[in-house]
Amino acid sequence: MQNPLSIGVDIGGTHITCAALQIQEGRLLEETRARATYSHEASAETILQSWAQALNQTLSLVDTTQLAGIGFAIPGPFDYRNGVSRMEHKFKNLFGLHIPTALNPLLQVPKDLTMRFLNDASSFAVGEAWVGEGQGFQKVVAITLGTGFGSAFTDQGVPVVSGASVPKEGCLWHLPFKDGIADDYISTRWFIREYQKLTGETVAGVKELIERTGFDAIARDLFVQFGQNLAECLAVPLQNFNPEVLVIGGNIAHALPLFGDMFRAGLEKSGISIKIVASKHMENAALIGSARLLDDSFWGKVSAQLPHI
Repeated sequence: MQNPLSIGVDIGGTHITCAALQIQEGRLLEETRARATYSHEASAETILQSWAQALNQTLSLVDTTQLAGIGFAIPGPFDYRNGVSRMEHKFKNLFGLHIPTALNPLLQVPKDLTMRFLNDASSFAVGEAWVGEGQGFQKVVAITLGTGFGSAFTDQGVPVVSGASVPKEGCLWHLPFKDGIADDYISTRWFIREYQKLTGETVAGVKELIERTGFDAIARDLFVQFGQNLAECLAVPLQNFNPEVLVIGGNIAHALPLFGDMFRAGLEKSGISIKIVASKHMENAALIGSARLLDDSFWGKVSAQLPHI
């Protein structure tokens, strides 16, 4: 490969993380990791300067003559094929901006770098299917459980975003569920809301609830209910796609021992038998998946699948 390195970028609402990757091996170069913080409500200039700060730190630690470009794991709505933000809630000040044109001049490199983009949940799934818990399986479903409910479906490592076997764009968060949508129940705010409803107490998040399960039956019961909800939400999508493995990432994945039994039991009631495993790579999976976009052969397969948003 002419350019054996790429940079993977994970864009969140409050921070950017980036690191270089050896493309052929799928190996992150940990010594190149950089991070910067910001508010997604900040001006476009402030956000882009923060992104450039982290990227320039990583760029200073690699031989840029060996660099194929930068891959971004970034939430939607986003025109992933063309690199234009369509977000109106998060990053509203980036709306309509062509990211490569706006960001390249801020990078300390002698020439413009190729930039490619993929949904953050899809990037996580690509990383897991390539070198993570989905390695060696043809069909992998990856979900991220945290502030929101992310999902992606891959076949031979490539995201599947259309067709009868998957929901549109591989997204589950917005689908009707109980008296709302899936994201209302499969997220951190569901735990916070339900615990407050049952006890009158406010917790900071799922980590605090995990810590309470040793002495708090209400906290334990919430994880059991969450497992039931997750099984009910995922049953039909898993039946339709028929994957061999389900990989779980995000902060709530740390609670898999607390909800996993009920989750598996719920799926078995629907006739679904599948390997269920928590991600070991976690955030790194999105970095690896986004960095892989600079493999031209792989990008050719992915870009053919990208939805027109």
